[in-house]
Amino acid sequence: MTSTQTSPEQLQIPAARDYSMFVDGAWVEARGGEWSDVTTPILREHVIGRVPSSEAADVDRAVQAARSAFPKWRSQHFTARQRVLGKIADAIESRSEELARLTALDTGNALRTQARPEVLTLANLFRFFSGVAGEIKGTVLPAGDDQLQYTCQEPLGVVGCILPWNSPLMIAGFKLPAALAAGNTVVVKAAEAAPLSVLLLAEICAEFLPAGVLNVITGRGSVAGEALVQHPGVDKVSFTGSTEVGRRVAREAGGRLAHVSLELGGKNPSIVFPDVNIDNEFINQLLLSTRVHRQGQSCTAGSRLFLHQDIYDDVLGRLVDTLATLEVGNPLAESTDMGAIINDKQFASVCGFLDDGLSSSQVSVLLDGSPAKVGNSDGYYMGPTVFSGADNSWRLSREEIFGPALVAIPWTEHADVIELANDSHYGLAAYVWTHNLDLALNTAHALDTGWVQVNQGGGQMVGQSYGGYKQSGIGREVSVEGTIAGFTQTKQVNVRLRSI
Repeated sequence: MTSTQTSPEQLQIPAARDYSMFVDGAWVEARGGEWSDVTTPILREHVIGRVPSSEAADVDRAVQAARSAFPKWRSQHFTARQRVLGKIADAIESRSEELARLTALDTGNALRTQARPEVLTLANLFRFFSGVAGEIKGTVLPAGDDQLQYTCQEPLGVVGCILPWNSPLMIAGFKLPAALAAGNTVVVKAAEAAPLSVLLLAEICAEFLPAGVLNVITGRGSVAGEALVQHPGVDKVSFTGSTEVGRRVAREAGGRLAHVSLELGGKNPSIVFPDVNIDNEFINQLLLSTRVHRQGQSCTAGSRLFLHQDIYDDVLGRLVDTLATLEVGNPLAESTDMGAIINDKQFASVCGFLDDGLSSSQVSVLLDGSPAKVGNSDGYYMGPTVFSGADNSWRLSREEIFGPALVAIPWTEHADVIELANDSHYGLAAYVWTHNLDLALNTAHALDTGWVQVNQGGGQMVGQSYGGYKQSGIGREVSVEGTIAGFTQTKQVNVRLRSI
């Protein structure tokens, strides 16, 4: 059921305002004077603000500021950077509700189920990287009395971070504190569709970071994002987004041999074995793995549900019943379980997938969450849709929909379901559901994916490596290991010692 309120005041939408970019410690407009509107998915085409439309000259200004700030920032003792990151974590927590409400307004993610948890994750990531800043270090090789041989992990320099619109604060937390803890300076390109919460994060960080260490630019990806990827002063590009755009980023950055990490799409398998207890705890965790509370707009959504034939009908029946109870509506309302799709373009894309599935005679539709069924034309709303009886070759089983659509596929043989799960050009996440520990681990090890959850649907935890196989990306983030590999480079030093 969705809200029927239509006025911005009734929907708790604040008045529109202008938001400047943050460059070299100051709030600035684009040099060309152009602005672009930011709309909220809560109310179709409703403008909630304007941000500068930056171009190559604006990107250059931000990169130059980061390059100027780099020598002093990298030369600080790690404890100085550690203290700064810790203070930012505290400040994020103190302004958490403000960040969460702006995230819900900006992205359409529901305040209770998504926006508040995202802000908490952001604070936890800054605090984690504050705590482990001293672990970004080299090694000493025992090479005899006449040799001192050691390595240094040195920062790369200027890191360009390109953020997505689905979870901008959480993904900023994957990149910014790790890059800063390692001694890099940063230029962030905020997502064109959802830049506001990232600009508020910059405001919070500005109190503690020296000018130029963190810069946030806004504008179109094809202009500002492209300029950042191509800029010779950017030493590393960390990109999260679609596989299609990721390939272009890799080509452009690779052409000048810049470092690059890519976190891209996913079409993730969720494999349920027949020994599971089909109780509320299991159904709630399975529900969590589908990411419907984020409208399916997540690269880690378990959108290919492989159910063993013996429990296929029971699990699917319970899951569909639970999905049908979710409240879809205004993200700013406390009762809302699912918010809105980000914008008209994405809404049309997801509707295209749903129309394809709903018109197919090859599958059954167990739950129809299409916009016509939801019945709210105020914003970009749709509920969960569940297709049953599909196979792995079906278009909706292979392409990333990035919406609240679930495809259920029956299986009987373990070897077959592993083959089906791996039959994808993606390899980001997977979910395994069984009480048999040997079976769980053997399955997890057989899956061609970078991230496996067993008997839980929860998201990324601070400190563990995150990234994908195959077309789901290159590199790892969130962990100490990922930080060393992704935000530093190794210098080997050999010293011959004189005998005394």
